[in-house]
Amino acid sequence: MRALLSTIGSRGEVQPVAALATRLIADGHEARVCAPPDFGDWLTSLGVRFTPLGPEVRKPHTERPTPEHIRRQIEGTVATQFETITTAATGCDVIVGAGALQIAARSIAERQGVPYVYVSYSSNTLPSPHHSPPGLPWIPKDADPSTQWEKDAEHLNAMFGPVLNEHRAKSGQAPVDDVRGHLFTDQPWLATDPVLDPWPGPADVVQTGAWILPDERPLAPELEEFLDDGPAPVYFGFGSMNNPRELGEEMVRTARELGRRSVVLRGWAELDGPEAPDCILIGEVNQQKLFKRVAAVVHHGGAGTTTAAALAGAPQVVVPHMYDQHHWARQVQRLGIGTQHEDLKTALEQALHTDKSITITTDGTEIAARRLAQVVG
Repeated sequence: MRALLSTIGSRGEVQPVAALATRLIADGHEARVCAPPDFGDWLTSLGVRFTPLGPEVRKPHTERPTPEHIRRQIEGTVATQFETITTAATGCDVIVGAGALQIAARSIAERQGVPYVYVSYSSNTLPSPHHSPPGLPWIPKDADPSTQWEKDAEHLNAMFGPVLNEHRAKSGQAPVDDVRGHLFTDQPWLATDPVLDPWPGPADVVQTGAWILPDERPLAPELEEFLDDGPAPVYFGFGSMNNPRELGEEMVRTARELGRRSVVLRGWAELDGPEAPDCILIGEVNQQKLFKRVAAVVHHGGAGTTTAAALAGAPQVVVPHMYDQHHWARQVQRLGIGTQHEDLKTALEQALHTDKSITITTDGTEIAARRLAQVVG
C-alpha cells in the first residue's frame, strides 16, 4: 500500500502524521507526507518520503491581515494544496487529510480514483449536538450547539466554497455545496484516546486512539544532571505566546513560591527565565521521557502535550489560548488529572496535590494502519 498523508500546522499537527507514517513503513507499506517545510529534515530523518506543503509555519506575520489579504491567502493556500498534493499523491492507493484546512485532498483523491480518509485530532472539531465547535469569532456564543455548527458550516461555505469549486470545475468535478461535510466525509476518523477524549456521537466516527510517535532519544546530559540534583521540578512549555520573557519569569516565580524547581521549554514561544540554580531552560526534548520525572506539566492544552502528560501520569495545569485548547482543558478538569488555569499559583498548587491518573492506549497507529489497509482493500 502506498499512502499519502497531508497536514498543515505546527508540530502538534505533524507529529501524529509522522507516527502513522513510521508505523506504515514498519508494516511494509510506503508512506509519503505533505507538511510545512519546517519539518522536512525531521521527517526525512524518520525515513519518510517528504514533500513541502505551503509556507513555513514559523514565518512571522508583521501586520494585521486585511480582508483582501485573507482572500488572497485562501486562494493561494488552496491552489498550493491542489498543485502539491496532486503531484505527491501520484501512484498512491489512498490519501489521508489530517487536521484543519485540508481543502484539496478529497477532490484530488476523487480525481485519482483512490479512497480518502479525513482525520481529526480533537473530538470538538467534529460536529455533534453534544458540544459546541471550537471558539472562533464567527460562532455565536449564546446559541445552542446545533445552531453554532450551522453557522460554522455557513462560514466555511462562504470562505472556501468558491475557490474549492473553481478548482474542481477545472477537472470536470461537480461543485460542492457543503464544504465541511465534503472535507470531513461521512465517516471521519478521530485520532484521540477514547478515555481522554471520548466521542459523544451520534455521527459515524472511527476512533483509533491517539497516534503516538515512540521516542527513544535520551535527555540532554545537563537536563539529566538537573533532574538528579533535587526534587521533581515543574515543566512549563507553550506554543506562540505574547511577552515570553515576562511569562517565563512569572512561571518560575510561581513554582519557586511553592517550593518547586522549574524546567522551561523555550519552544516557539521563545520563553525565557532567570538564570538560577532552581531553573533550567531547554530546547526540543523527549516529552515521553521527561514527563515521567516532573511534578507537574503546565502547558497551553495542545492535543499532543495533553496526551503525553496523561500517558506519563503527570498532573497538568492547562492554560488554554485558542481553538481546541479550551476543550482539552475541560477534559483534564473532567477526569481529575489536573486543573485549568485561572490563577496560576492556585491551579499549580491544586495540580501538585493531584494523584489521579488514567490509562492511555498506545496502539492508535497500529489500529489506524490496519484500518487504512482495509479501506484500500
